[in-house]
Amino acid sequence: MAVTVADPEPGAPHQPARTRRFPRAWLLRLAAALVSGFAFYLSFAPRPLWWLAPLAFAGFAFVLRGRTFRGAFGYGFAFGFVFFLPLLTWLLDFLGPDFGPWPWLGLSFALALYHGLAGGLITLVARLPLAPLWGALIFIALETPRAWFPFGGFPWGRVAFSQPEGAFLPLASIGGAPLVGLAVVVSGFCLAAFAARLWDGRDAFTSALRARRTVLAAAGTLLPVVAGLALWPAIGTGAQDGERTVATVQGNAPDIGLALQGERDVLRRNTIAESERLLDAIRAGKVAKPDLVLWPESATTVTGPDPQVDQLVANFGVPALIGALYVLPDRHIQNSVIAWDPNTGPGQRYAKQQLVPFGEYVPARDLAALVTPFIDQETVDMVPGDGANQTLAVAGTNVGVFVCYEAAFDYPGRDAVRDGAELLVVPTNNAWYGESEMSVQQLAMSRLRAVEHSRAVVVSAVSGVSAIVAPDGTVTSSTGLFTADSLVGRVPLRTQTTLSDRLGAWTEYGLLALAIAGVAGGLVLRFRTRRTSAGTAAGETAD
Repeated sequence: MAVTVADPEPGAPHQPARTRRFPRAWLLRLAAALVSGFAFYLSFAPRPLWWLAPLAFAGFAFVLRGRTFRGAFGYGFAFGFVFFLPLLTWLLDFLGPDFGPWPWLGLSFALALYHGLAGGLITLVARLPLAPLWGALIFIALETPRAWFPFGGFPWGRVAFSQPEGAFLPLASIGGAPLVGLAVVVSGFCLAAFAARLWDGRDAFTSALRARRTVLAAAGTLLPVVAGLALWPAIGTGAQDGERTVATVQGNAPDIGLALQGERDVLRRNTIAESERLLDAIRAGKVAKPDLVLWPESATTVTGPDPQVDQLVANFGVPALIGALYVLPDRHIQNSVIAWDPNTGPGQRYAKQQLVPFGEYVPARDLAALVTPFIDQETVDMVPGDGANQTLAVAGTNVGVFVCYEAAFDYPGRDAVRDGAELLVVPTNNAWYGESEMSVQQLAMSRLRAVEHSRAVVVSAVSGVSAIVAPDGTVTSSTGLFTADSLVGRVPLRTQTTLSDRLGAWTEYGLLALAIAGVAGGLVLRFRTRRTSAGTAAGETAD
């Protein structure tokens, strides 16, 4: 497999890669980094352009070719910044004009630093054998700390989330999001290495070693694609423990952003009204009677007994999963999903574990209070759950639950399936983010999770997009944004665990360990090369 930056013969002193001279070449490289970063953004939903992602990384690899650590850091930052800026514009809808663009710009800046660091570190492995693989490992490895920092982690924009369909998606059943992301980047980096051979001239094929590396680069470009396509027939979609008819209710919301805080009663009324319309349609025989009814995230607030919800669920005559803000005895709030029985009322409850920073809690509250007037007056930190009851036994089914933002993290879905979940549900409240791309970006994550865990996924949103997703990631039905609507669909119950679930976090940490080993190897090789060069120079001076 060819290298992406420089490709000397083994044992030969390092020499700068031959490049064609252009005036102000750094401007052309910067422009290429920006175009590649924007192309990477375009590969994300709602556009079905998954194939743009490897092309974007091919362009990124060309930019890094022959660069120093510092230069590659700058180009990597540019690539990341122009990617995150349009990807995260929904933050402007969420925060509104009172906050201005600074949180959006600040978060995009912070996340782009990871891509900058990736660019710099990739130069350290550019002279190793199989350099495109080592470079891809570094890029994907840096998605791991991004799930930890800043503010408890923000994994939005992971490479795998650009692949809710297409050739790479089946790899999620083997190694989850990390393997899908690695496959995309390897394919792009190898494509750049192959193209670089052609760019450098005909002598790329004049030696057996160079010819072999050219062939390896071409093989590395195609192998991830072929592997993904070959896995498609193995993606299970059939029922293994029967089927269930599931209904999801989308009540709609009147406002977006922080203004939604004052509309809790409206959200409840809208959800109840749409539930009653669905109940009328069931009684009229227009839609099938469900086995389970699902409400979206924070559709109501539960402070104690709730006769109205009791009666509504009893009228359906089947259990419901009610997304609610649950008030604890100490008056703190947990974002919860409550199993509501038509006869006995509320029962088991799952509380969201991965809270949204600045949405459900405020990190560094004292510091944040210096830049916004809302901290002390209008925000109260929610309490995260401890992971208990993530799989709820309702309607004769083990239903795994993860809420909204948790779809971006690997562990909630994996833990639910390991706990016996046969079906996954994702209550969410994306009304905060207006008619932006946020809802479809999150749906793409749920589609990836469906393949990763070989489970049907039902997404229930306050204002859209709600969807029923088959175990192969196909959206079988969905709603529009900011409409009152319901979905009723038949879903398979599955019990088989994927290799991804069995490997768990070992895939991610294994890739991280390999990336660290690659950087260490690159540093050792660089040190030895410099020492050899210094010794040779000293000998020539003595002569």
